[in-house]
Amino acid sequence: MEEKKFDLNSLIGFVLLGAIMIWYFYMNQPTPEELEKQKTEQIQEAEQADSQETKDTSIAPETKLEPSMDGVSDSIALVNANNRLGMFAYSNSLPSATDSETILENDLVRIKVSNKGGQITEVLLKKFKTYDQKPLYVIKDQNALFNISFATQDNRNLQTKDLYFEPELTQNGENQVLSMKLKVSGSQYLEYRYELKPEDYMLDFGIRSQGMDRAINTSESVRLDWRLRSFRTEKSIKYENQYTDLRYLQEGEFEYMNAMSDEDEEEAKDVEWIAFKQQFFTSVLLTDEPFSTAELKSLNLVEDEYIDTVYTKQYSASIPLEAKNGEFDYSMNMYYGPVDYAVLSTYKGKQLDRIVSLGWGIFRWINKYVFIPVFSVLSSIIGNYGIVIILMTIVVRIIMSPVVYKSYLSSAKMKVLRPEMVEINEKYPGKDKAMKRQQETMALQRKAGVHPLSGCIPALIQMPVFFALFRFFPANIDIRQHGFLWADDLSAYDEVLQLPFKIPFYGDHVSLFPILASIAIFFYMQMTQSQQMNMQQPQQEGMPDMQKMMKMMMWFSPIMMMFFFNSYASSLSLYYFVSNLLTIGIMLVIKNFIIDEDKIHAQIQENKKKPEKKKSAFRQRLDDAMKQAQEQQQSQRKIKK
Repeated sequence: MEEKKFDLNSLIGFVLLGAIMIWYFYMNQPTPEELEKQKTEQIQEAEQADSQETKDTSIAPETKLEPSMDGVSDSIALVNANNRLGMFAYSNSLPSATDSETILENDLVRIKVSNKGGQITEVLLKKFKTYDQKPLYVIKDQNALFNISFATQDNRNLQTKDLYFEPELTQNGENQVLSMKLKVSGSQYLEYRYELKPEDYMLDFGIRSQGMDRAINTSESVRLDWRLRSFRTEKSIKYENQYTDLRYLQEGEFEYMNAMSDEDEEEAKDVEWIAFKQQFFTSVLLTDEPFSTAELKSLNLVEDEYIDTVYTKQYSASIPLEAKNGEFDYSMNMYYGPVDYAVLSTYKGKQLDRIVSLGWGIFRWINKYVFIPVFSVLSSIIGNYGIVIILMTIVVRIIMSPVVYKSYLSSAKMKVLRPEMVEINEKYPGKDKAMKRQQETMALQRKAGVHPLSGCIPALIQMPVFFALFRFFPANIDIRQHGFLWADDLSAYDEVLQLPFKIPFYGDHVSLFPILASIAIFFYMQMTQSQQMNMQQPQQEGMPDMQKMMKMMMWFSPIMMMFFFNSYASSLSLYYFVSNLLTIGIMLVIKNFIIDEDKIHAQIQENKKKPEKKKSAFRQRLDDAMKQAQEQQQSQRKIKK
């Protein structure tokens, strides 16, 4: 802190001002005659006021003021401002040194920019509402900060958030242009330039300076601090928070912070954009010339979803700004809008579509090239998104039906072979003959042209589809606040009953779609239990009982589904409900009209008659290894005896 020093000139000035004021009051004090006259007039006026009503109560009575002290106060304030701000006191002396705001607006957004700090203080997204149908603000009530901290040439540490900018609103064709200048003189300033296009969520933004090399000490650190406390906008703050995270592009590679972490901090290099992402909305700062470094932080603000109901996460980015020849010149962009794949994809070359949580690797690929196009086509034809989800489910199930058929065919083949596999178990009983049993079983399956893993592979093929859809529906803003049947919002849970208490891991409400999905899963697993048992080898001594484990899973999986999805998007539960119903139907058709076990049995017998193919090198090594392991077991048992 700067040490205050004794100023003799200031003391003399205050003494002279005090003497002038005393002389002024002494010379203008009223005489006794004037005081008596004034008292009489006041009594008469009071009597008149009591005898009649006041007619103009809305108009304040004229007040006679004592001799004005404004000039003195202004002089003192100016001296204090100069001592505190130095050259930057000039900006505080301008008529624009108020908390006034300038509005930039198009059909999509309304943005308010304050003179104080030159920063955005309010962003309203006009096309959207919160879960409780209130106007949706990304920025409001001081939940955001955009500030540059710097040192001056006269060794002061200042921040733009405390200083006043002078606004100038103009037009550039159809675009609104707002210039906010932090002035130290008529020709020296630091400028924020905002430009808003029609029908666009993206702001052109720039930070430039002119003649500030004599005001700002660029040899010291100049840092841009950008912060946001993200508002809760969805029905379930806990569910929303799972998809609320900080994302950024560094060195051309997409990165993100763990949404499930309570606190996370990272240092990024060569940063092209930073996104403070909510589930369906985001604030993004982009730069044409990558920031050399950026310190990024994310803090979870939801410890208890029943208490912490306003904000989800607190984000911050601290970015060093670099001057060239003592001046700043940054061309940037700001995006305030929906996390919509169709919208973000229009900004070519910026990879903003990575802000959408579509998963990683093959899951993102499936969503990007399969589910998004299919959903877009169906939704362009059909207006009801619930029906779109059902039709999409039907399309997915039809595409995956060959996989289901392959799995069921493998199960049927194993069922035909099961009696012979039981005979092998009876022929070679006991732990000492386990290796021999395995060899004989594998030889039987090989002769019959059956592989036990052939039924597992189709199931594994379906897993990427399952996980891709698990990411697709929570990230799909198109279904947000669109209802179906009893669900008023397919992006939120479909509450049919509010409980007067909270059940651990379940919540304080009952959602119907997860219950229906759980019932469908139960019947599906019940139908497939025999199929799964066919795929298993007969119970062997010393091995776990797979039948008991499958029975447990038949009950555990639906219960887990009901608890886990109770607060999840109803669209996701709707998909799994319809998907399992369709799968049950497809399996019934395959079992009763397509699969013929007699034909399968005859084919297997024909395969067994064929000469066995020459073993591959891999197969020969595997057989040799099993034989060697068997011999080692036998030798160990002899030693023990």
